[in-house]
Amino acid sequence: MTLTSIVTNPRERTRFLRFATVGIIGAVVDFGTFNLLTTYAGLTAVVASIFSFIAAIISNFTWNRYWTYPDSRSKPLSRQLFQFSVVSVLGLMIRTPIIAILEPLFTRIFSTFSFLPIGFMTAEFLADNLALAIAVIVVMFWNFFINRYWTYGDVS
Repeated sequence: MTLTSIVTNPRERTRFLRFATVGIIGAVVDFGTFNLLTTYAGLTAVVASIFSFIAAIISNFTWNRYWTYPDSRSKPLSRQLFQFSVVSVLGLMIRTPIIAILEPLFTRIFSTFSFLPIGFMTAEFLADNLALAIAVIVVMFWNFFINRYWTYGDVS
């Protein structure tokens, strides 16, 4: 499967759109948890992103297993969860350095804007969320292709 098959194959396009929808739900879980942990629990962006990522994994696995790939039942649930978790942990290993590198850079950039803070929109808040958004996009493509071939490779 390639990007071209997503465009030309209606079944793969539907799967990708469902995967993307699940990703949006996961992003809401991810960003919500992340912002609660950084704002109210005082965790750093990197630590909060690890916990928010775990919450998103649980949400994403559940939705993908039962909605995106409902025809993927030749593998036991435990095996698929293990494979999905391995892909996700590798995604976390991609994501964490992206956030660790981009967050301080964006904080410096946003700190130069004299109109900040506006309410909760501080330089740190904007930097944290922009770094997380970029990391989420990168990891989404990794997750889709690896899960499609490995975790849900039993789907025709």
